[in-house]
Amino acid sequence: MKILLYFEGKRILAKSGIGRALEHQKRALAAAGIEYTLDPNCIDYDILHINTYGIGSYRMIAKARRMGKKVIYHTHSTEEDFRNSFIGSNQVAPLFKRYLISHYSKADCLITPTVYSKEILEGYGMKQPIAAISNGIDLEKYRPDTRKETLFREYFKLAPEQKVVICVGLFFKRKGLIDFVEIAKSMPDYTFIWFGHVNMLSIPKEIREIVKKKHPDNVLFPGYIKGEIIEGAYSGADLFFFPSYEETEGIVVLEALASKQKVLTRDIPVYHDWLESGINCYMASDNAGFKQHIQKIVDKQLPDTVERGYQTAVRRSISEIGQELKLVYEQVLDESYVKI
Repeated sequence: MKILLYFEGKRILAKSGIGRALEHQKRALAAAGIEYTLDPNCIDYDILHINTYGIGSYRMIAKARRMGKKVIYHTHSTEEDFRNSFIGSNQVAPLFKRYLISHYSKADCLITPTVYSKEILEGYGMKQPIAAISNGIDLEKYRPDTRKETLFREYFKLAPEQKVVICVGLFFKRKGLIDFVEIAKSMPDYTFIWFGHVNMLSIPKEIREIVKKKHPDNVLFPGYIKGEIIEGAYSGADLFFFPSYEETEGIVVLEALASKQKVLTRDIPVYHDWLESGINCYMASDNAGFKQHIQKIVDKQLPDTVERGYQTAVRRSISEIGQELKLVYEQVLDESYVKI
């Protein structure tokens, strides 16, 4: 079988989790021995595996249907994770939900990253089969490397004894950026680094001002950094702290786990079937809890969850995801398969 992976707006979305998801799909299919193409003009494919929801995606689905092709929609987005992001996102969120449903409903099968996001889609009234398959993680890329860790600390001129807490994400309120900065204010002896970027004109003034100037000196916003510096940061920091309020999975959490880093997240439903506080990570629900956990984790006053966290990432490795995708493809191509 041959899969057409379609992804529009690559340049815009490349720095997001969705952009990394496409790269993971390509590698997962290659690992599973599945032929694929990125050419939207290709006609000799069997399944259109679509990742985005712009006008180009709509046209690709219509074209695939005219050709009698099967369609799988990878549902990276929901109304819930659209809120508290861009300017006006909350006002248009209900319309965005209906827009997503109009796209997703055209597929034979849906793939979504977690059981939680699957439940959201079922709540939307989606009737197709829905497979919960992680976006996956490249274990080799995030393997701890002392050379990369040294590059990271040299890049930011960090003293050997300096305690460092990092986060990776877009500049969205939903990601917990305000909480990240508020906690940093109360912990001046720690350096807090938020990796990521988004067009500053697209986000609310409150967030824009925090990133540009209204943050303490111990908070750094270096922008979008890729390669050895960010890879070294994942394993070379003292803690990965991700206070996001809403995710469909959270690829950056997997990246931290794969880096054998200690992880602290907000206690939200998306993690409940694969993360467990005190076992493979730590969780808290408010800033007081976060501050307490940060101090205890960094000072090694809590049991180490690193190895169990790494095993969680192993179960979501790209090779494992390739086999899960292959099974879904085979089911969709089966003559007895019927779209509900």
